Amino acid sequence: MLSLVPSVPSDRPLRVLCLGAHCDDIEIGCGGTVLALTEQLRNVSVDWVVFSSTPEREREARASADIFLDVAKEKSVVVKSFRDGFFPYVGGEIKEEFERLKGTCAPDLILTHYRNDLHQDHRLISELTWNTFRNHLILEYEIPKYDGDLGAPNLFVPLDESTGQRKIGTILKHFRSQGDRSWFSREVFTAILRLRGMEANSPTALAEGFYCRKAMLGMEAR
Repeated sequence: MLSLVPSVPSDRPLRVLCLGAHCDDIEIGCGGTVLALTEQLRNVSVDWVVFSSTPEREREARASADIFLDVAKEKSVVVKSFRDGFFPYVGGEIKEEFERLKGTCAPDLILTHYRNDLHQDHRLISELTWNTFRNHLILEYEIPKYDGDLGAPNLFVPLDESTGQRKIGTILKHFRSQGDRSWFSREVFTAILRLRGMEANSPTALAEGFYCRKAMLGMEAR
């Protein structure tokens, strides 16, 4: 199996853009991958952008992002306050935020929502990611929830037990406002990591799953 790690010049960090509609989406969908990238590669710069929040949820999101990005070489955390559940109706304003992002960061890797997610906010963020960043490696993460829209990922990131448990523990610790939701539990978050680990035949038995629509492998011409 080939490893897919973006190749970047040695004189600068790997630049990662993480996009989430809501304050816990990035952590749930790709938090383990962010931990693994920043800790294993060490020279990683992360732009972390959340589009919907309340004052309470913004505090939670910033505290959580600080943990997930603790060893990032560089980091920028932006939390916006677009109304949860109404993204398609204010899409023009959110599109303007994406245009601003395009002018301020040049990511090597983008982590965003799955295009077939049944939550309308998630789908809009995925759509605008592809509208705005056309020449980038984009991986779409998944969120387990009531809608039952999990699919069949085609790219996996194995996580060791420690990383998986730190991901879950940090989510549960910092997003206490979500604790009354039936799916917001250690058991659910562990189950999705175990399931994707089994599908990927992960040597650690844990993995995060992603959807990769396009990828180009660079080969030297001879």
